[in-house]
Amino acid sequence: MSLFLIAEVGINHNGDLELAKNMIKAAHDAGFDAVKFQKRTIENVYTKEYLDGDRESPWGVTQREQKEGLEFSEDEYGEIDKYCKELGIEWFASAWDVDSQKFLRKFDLKYNKVASPMLGHKPLLKEIASEGKKTFVSTGMATLEEIDEVVDLFRKANCPFELMYCVSTYPMKEEEANLRCIPTLRERYGCDVGYSGHESSLVKVCVSAAVLGATSFERHITQDRAMYGSDQAASIETHSLRDFVGTIRRIPKIMGTGEKALAES
Repeated sequence: MSLFLIAEVGINHNGDLELAKNMIKAAHDAGFDAVKFQKRTIENVYTKEYLDGDRESPWGVTQREQKEGLEFSEDEYGEIDKYCKELGIEWFASAWDVDSQKFLRKFDLKYNKVASPMLGHKPLLKEIASEGKKTFVSTGMATLEEIDEVVDLFRKANCPFELMYCVSTYPMKEEEANLRCIPTLRERYGCDVGYSGHESSLVKVCVSAAVLGATSFERHITQDRAMYGSDQAASIETHSLRDFVGTIRRIPKIMGTGEKALAES
């Protein structure tokens, strides 16, 4: 079984294109299959009242300034697209609103991603499913009944998808992982199920998920966990990415075929 590994740059770039490129390069060199970002049209995702609220950040003292500071422009995404093509690594993004999903169509992306808070956003789900691209669907903030509706929507649209089990706390406590949900989801929906991790540990939880048959892995990455940002503490630092990839990719070989046979050795 070939595992698909996604390095979630997310918003850990802090609006710095060079920092984003450094993380893309580290993910590529470590052997990840893809890097992922997050795209928002902030006026669509947040209310004016919220955006006018107080929040101290490197970009100012309001929520709006903080949110705007974390968004890349079209030109910057063009640079990311060019850089990923030069390296030979896929990139894609989770859109948090319909306009952002339409924006992403400007690039020839192979995959889509649904962030778990968006599973109730039916217009966005329909927009994504209409593209017919393989879509990774995180499930951390959804009930089984809500996942039922999403799976039905993607199947009716004939859009390939893979569910990703996750727990939406940052960082996640290991005792809250409840990884037996991976086979539960696989049996209920008859589809591949990956794992999107938010724990602070490097590989313990992901190794367990691989043993339970997870087919894809998404982990947030960062250059430094001490940097500004809400997701940094739940991320793997770039200097550890090779160890992570090397360990996770070995699990299917270690698990073997399940057939009892005597090896030549």
